[in-house]
Amino acid sequence: MSEKLKPETLCVQAGWQPKKGEPRVLPIYQSTTFKYDTSEQMARLFDLEESGYFYTRLQNPTNDAVAAKIAALEGGVAAMLTSSGQAANFYAIFNICQAGDHFVCSSAIYGGTFNLFAVTMKKLGIEVTFVSPDASEEEIGAVFRPNTKLLFGETVSNPSLEVLDIEKFARIAHKQGVPLVIDNTFPTPINCRPFEWGADIIVHSTTKYMDGHATAVGGCIVDSGNFDWDAYADKFPGLCTPDESYHGLTYTKAFGKGAYITKATAQLMRDLGSIQSPQNAFLLNIGLETLHLRMKQHCANAKAIAEFLEKDERVAWVNYCDLPGNKYYDLAQKYMPNGSCGVISFGLKGGRDTSIKFMDNLNLIAIVTHVADARTCVLHPASHTHRQLSDEQLMEAGVRPDLIRLSVGIENVEDLINDIKQALEA
Repeated sequence: MSEKLKPETLCVQAGWQPKKGEPRVLPIYQSTTFKYDTSEQMARLFDLEESGYFYTRLQNPTNDAVAAKIAALEGGVAAMLTSSGQAANFYAIFNICQAGDHFVCSSAIYGGTFNLFAVTMKKLGIEVTFVSPDASEEEIGAVFRPNTKLLFGETVSNPSLEVLDIEKFARIAHKQGVPLVIDNTFPTPINCRPFEWGADIIVHSTTKYMDGHATAVGGCIVDSGNFDWDAYADKFPGLCTPDESYHGLTYTKAFGKGAYITKATAQLMRDLGSIQSPQNAFLLNIGLETLHLRMKQHCANAKAIAEFLEKDERVAWVNYCDLPGNKYYDLAQKYMPNGSCGVISFGLKGGRDTSIKFMDNLNLIAIVTHVADARTCVLHPASHTHRQLSDEQLMEAGVRPDLIRLSVGIENVEDLINDIKQALEA
C-alpha cells in the first residue's frame, strides 16, 4: 500500500488488501500449520529461499497483515508481532546483542523494561549502562564501549513522562556506529514517527493504545531499513556473517533492508517462540482501525484535565508535556505537535497518604495496573508497581512518593473532571 496515504487511511486499510471473493475483514487464520503439495516446496520455506507459511510459531497470515499495518503507520520496511511489549523489547535487543555485549539506555523507562535490561539480560551476559536522557551528547557518548551495540530510549517515558530528544539520541548512536531503538508506545505513530527523526528500530507494547480496549496483550518490532549493518559488520556478526543454522546464509546479503526482521523471525521466534496468537492479532487490528480517532480524544481529554488540576489549590504539581511551562513542552511541540498521549502524572498536597485517599474515593475512574486504553484509570506507583522501594529509592527511580499516574480515557471529559472534583473534596 502506498506510503503517500495518510495515517487515518492506513489505520483502516493497510496490511490487508483482499482479492476478488476474499473476506473484506481480515480473517483469523486459526491454524498452527499450512499445507503444501510437495516436499520440495516445504524445504524451500525452511531454507528461507521462498516466503510463505508453514508453522504459526514463525509466521501467520493474520499476524503478518497486522504487522504490515503497523510498519506502514511507522514508515518502516517490515515488522514482527510478539506476545507482549516485554517480548518485543527483549527480541529487539537480543537480535543485535549476544553474551559479552553492552548497550546504553535512557534511565527514564518503564520499570519492567528496566528490570529486563538490568537484571535478566545481565544473566545472559549482556550489560547495560543507564544514562539521564537530559545529559549532554558528550556525557552520553562517554559511556559507550567498543562492545556497545545500540542505544535505547522511550519517546515518552512511563510513568515519569519525560520526552526523549530523539534527534540528539540518533546523533549519539550514529556517531558511535550503532542503531537507535525507540519504544514509541505512548505517542503511537499517530502522534510521533521516530524514524523521521533518525531512529532505526521501534518497539511497541500493542497492549496499550494500539489495542485500545484492554482485551489482548501484545508487542511489535518495526525496522526502518535505514541502518547500514554491513558498514559496521564487525559489530553485528549475527546479521553480517553466515548463520550455520540456515546453511551459511548471511541475512544482510540475502535480505537487504529486510535483514533485521527476517533474522528476528527466522532465528529468535523460531527458538524462543514468544508469538502473538492470531486471535490477539485480530483484536489488535480492530483497535488499530480507530487509533487515529481515539488518540485525538485521549489527548484532548488529558489536556483539559491537566489544566484543571494545574489550577486546583489542592494539587501540589502536575506533569504533562502538552502544558505550556512544562519542562518538556518544547520537545513535545517539536516531536508531537498534535498531542503526546493521554497519560498525566500529578501529586496532591499532603503526600502519599492523601494520594491514596483521593484514589480510594474515585467512582468513575478505576484503580487498575493497566494504562492507555479507552477507560480512564489511575495507579499509585509507590503503593503498587514500585511498592518494594523506599522513598529515597523511589526518587532515584524518578517516581515521587506522591505520584499519581492518571491514564485518561475517551469518556466525556466533564464527567471525568466531576469525578476528580468529588474525590478531592472527599
